Amino acid sequence: MAITRAVSPAFERCELTHLERVVIDVHLARAQHLDYEGCLAALGYEICRLPTGPDLPDSVFVEDIAVVLDEAAVITNPGAASRRPELPAVAGALERYRRLLSIEPPDTLDGGDVLRLGKQLFAGLSDRTGQGGIEQLRRLVEPLGYQVTGVPVRGCLHLKSAVTQVAADTLLANPDWVEPPFFPGWRVIEVDPSEPFAANALLVGETLIYPAAYPATRNRLERAGIRVEVIDVSEIAKAEGGVTCCSLIFEARE
Repeated sequence: MAITRAVSPAFERCELTHLERVVIDVHLARAQHLDYEGCLAALGYEICRLPTGPDLPDSVFVEDIAVVLDEAAVITNPGAASRRPELPAVAGALERYRRLLSIEPPDTLDGGDVLRLGKQLFAGLSDRTGQGGIEQLRRLVEPLGYQVTGVPVRGCLHLKSAVTQVAADTLLANPDWVEPPFFPGWRVIEVDPSEPFAANALLVGETLIYPAAYPATRNRLERAGIRVEVIDVSEIAKAEGGVTCCSLIFEARE
């Protein structure tokens, strides 16, 4: 199952932290998002697309609204207040498949700051996620058998802007934004220095969905034997989004 959400007609009014605002072609963004959904569908995922509206410019980035585990789904409290109205629709879609847990205000946590590697959750301490949110996450998931490790993030929006899993034993990271020693036991491929935003990739089974904008880093991945499915998400990237941001992927169990 892959939960997605349509690109809002207000997409140009998205929140931005580390990028300058530029013109976004909303029609092209929608077309790219449809290609993204098509890629997931071709890999065997049922798409559950939620509607959006002009009051939810960032709602295409559903990853920030929940952390979906095998046993439960944690509904977050996003660091940007403008995004909190997104919670009810995502929670409503998930409650059919998972028991819901919640991060309670005033603490904040964005799903884009949570990297799951097996039973280990790495939580980025970022502009959007605070120490209190990480502590709440720890209290919620430790009874389910997960460990939570806080990781400082610098220079980018979320932890998964700086590091993602790209193979069973391999991470892709920008070492200027996160320190690889926080992930002992993992092989780390570093992004090409000319492509600082290239660390966000979406591993689906044995296929890596990867932005077309970063050919030098893609070459590093392919030389490492990783199968890459290239997709153009240039307009989505202008809103400080990546390929992990636009879906919540999990095994559906009712």
